[in-house]
Amino acid sequence: MRLTRIIQSVTMAAGTALALTSALAADITGAGATFPYPIYAKWAESYKQATGIGMNYQSIGSGGGIKQIKAKTVDFGASDMPLAAEDLDKEGLMQFPAIMGGVVPVVNLGGINPGQLKLTGELIAGIYMGKVTKWNAAEIAGLNPGVKLPAEDITVVHRADGSGTTFIFTDYLSKVSPEFKAAVGSGTAVKWPAGVGGKGNEGVAANVQRIKGAIGYVEYAYAKKNKMGYAQMKNRDGQWVSPDDDAFKAAAAGADWAKTPGFAVILTNQAGKASWPMTGASFILLHKQQADAAKGKEVLKFFDWAYKNGGKMAEELDYVAMPAPVVKLVQDAWKAQLKDSAGKAIW
Repeated sequence: MRLTRIIQSVTMAAGTALALTSALAADITGAGATFPYPIYAKWAESYKQATGIGMNYQSIGSGGGIKQIKAKTVDFGASDMPLAAEDLDKEGLMQFPAIMGGVVPVVNLGGINPGQLKLTGELIAGIYMGKVTKWNAAEIAGLNPGVKLPAEDITVVHRADGSGTTFIFTDYLSKVSPEFKAAVGSGTAVKWPAGVGGKGNEGVAANVQRIKGAIGYVEYAYAKKNKMGYAQMKNRDGQWVSPDDDAFKAAAAGADWAKTPGFAVILTNQAGKASWPMTGASFILLHKQQADAAKGKEVLKFFDWAYKNGGKMAEELDYVAMPAPVVKLVQDAWKAQLKDSAGKAIW
C-alpha cells in the first residue's frame, strides 16, 4: 500500500514537472518575407506536432521583417534581399539562407494555358516601364507565333510593400535591361512607372486573378497553389525554361556560399541551360548577441529541424532545400557568431 502511494507520488511529480516544462517552452516568433511563407507555415505545423513548440510567422514582406528584427520585436526576421556585410555588422546581426525558390511572371489571359506564353526579361522590363501596353503588341507576338493573343490592355501589378520578391524581380530586370536599371533600378521597394500595387505575394496573386489582362510576379508556390497562368522565360544561355524545382536547383548549382560574406548570394540570371533566371534564396536574420539565449536556441533548433526534416515538404511546394554542405557552413556560423550576454556560444 505504501509502495503504491510512493509510485503515485513520483508519477504525479513527474507529470507536474513535464507540464511546467511544456509551459516554459514558449513559442518562437518571426516576421518578414512572403516568398517563403508557404513552406514556413508547413514546417511550423509539422514542428509543433513533433515538439509541441509553435512557430508564429507574420508574412509582412522583407522590409517589415528587417524593421522588426532591428527593433527586437520578433525572435527572427526574414528577408529575400540579403543584407550586405557592413549592414549586418552595423546592426549586430547575422544572416543565413533557409530555403531557395523562384519568382515567376503570372498573367490573366483567357485561352492561354500555364507555360504557353513566352516572355524575355527585356520584354518584361518594357512592360513594367509602360512601353509595351497591349497583349497583341508586335514584341510579344513575335515571341509567340501561333498563340492567340488578345487585343487587351496590359495591367501591370507590382508589390505595394517592401519586398524581397520585388528585389529578386528588379535585380534580374536590372541585369538584363540597362534602361530598366537606369529608370527603375533594383531594391525591395522601387518607384514603379505604372501599375497596381498588391500587398504581399498574396495581394499580387489576388490582383492578377481579379484583373483581366493583368501581369504580375509571385513566388512559384503561390502561382501553383492558385493555378495561375505563368510564362516561360529565356535564360542567360538563350534557352526557354519553365519554372520548377529542377530549374531553381540548376540556378543555384554554381553559387559559392563559402566565399560570400553573410551568405549574401544572389541567384538571378545565373548561367546554365536549365537555370530559371529569377531564382533566389530567402534569409533569416538574428541578433548576434542573444538577450534571451534560451529563445535564441529555440530558433536555431527550429531551423536545424527544418534542414534535417523539411526537404520533402519543400520539394512538394516547389522550393529547393539548402544542400548539406551549405547547412554545415551555416551551423558553423551559428557556433561562431551567436552568443549569450556573457559571450558564450548558444549552439
